[in-house]
Amino acid sequence: MLDDLRDLYQEVVFDHNRNPRNFRVIEDADRTIEGFNPLCGDRITLYIKLDGDRITDVSFQGQGCAISTASASLMTEIVKGKTIQEAEKLFQAFHKIVTGQDDDLKLEELGKLAVLTGVRQYPSRIKCATLAWHSLESALKGEQSSVSTE
Repeated sequence: MLDDLRDLYQEVVFDHNRNPRNFRVIEDADRTIEGFNPLCGDRITLYIKLDGDRITDVSFQGQGCAISTASASLMTEIVKGKTIQEAEKLFQAFHKIVTGQDDDLKLEELGKLAVLTGVRQYPSRIKCATLAWHSLESALKGEQSSVSTE
């Protein structure tokens, strides 16, 4: 089981890094925020389009390692169509799974996000995986300043 999850983790990270989803600028975005991970050099600009409290579109641009890019790509797929509250719940769940604090979570309920539990095996890469998510959290709160994982 663990070998299967590890293989799936590598496959998903590879796919989303090579073919990132929603890698584009939203010209009329309601929220835009920049994020930076000084340890790895990952940089992201996140764009969010809202209709009331619902995320109607989300995208990103930037450069980063495979884990950072894959996580941002997965995140944009998963939060599109969600309410701000639903996205915040996903952020909390995601943070728990990558930091190993998921004893009470049912991984199958997280869908594609569950595959990123594999990043736990690389503690120095957790900040890579969470950069897009911390950027999303700040943007949804209406914060204007850049996000840093430090």
